[in-house]
Amino acid sequence: MGTFRDLSVWQKSMNLTRRVYELTASYPQEERFGLVSQMRRCAVSIPSNISEGYGRETNNEHIRFLYISLGSCNELETQLILSQDLAFVTTNACQELVNLVDEVSKMLKSLIYTEKYK
Repeated sequence: MGTFRDLSVWQKSMNLTRRVYELTASYPQEERFGLVSQMRRCAVSIPSNISEGYGRETNNEHIRFLYISLGSCNELETQLILSQDLAFVTTNACQELVNLVDEVSKMLKSLIYTEKYK
C-alpha cells in the first residue's frame, strides 16, 4: 500500500512548499509576520493535509482533507498574485509558482475524483 510519501501529489506539493519558502525569504522585513507567514502556512498546509488525510480511517475523511489541501492551493495562488501586484516578486517568478500550484490542484482534483468513485 505504501505511504503518503509515495504519492506524487504529496511530493510535488513538498516541492511547492520549499519554493514558497525560498521565494518569501526575499520579501520585505515588514511582511515577515503578515503575507510571508500566511503564504508559508498555506504552502505547508497542502502536503500536511494530504498526509493527514492519507492516515484517516474512512474514505470520506480522506477526501475531506484533500479538499482542505485544494482550498489551501487556491489561497496560496491568491497570495502569489497579490505578491506580484505589490511588486514583491517578478511576473516570471509569480507565474512559475502559480503554474506549480495549478499542477498540484489538478492532481488533487484527480485524486479526489478517484477516491470518490472507487
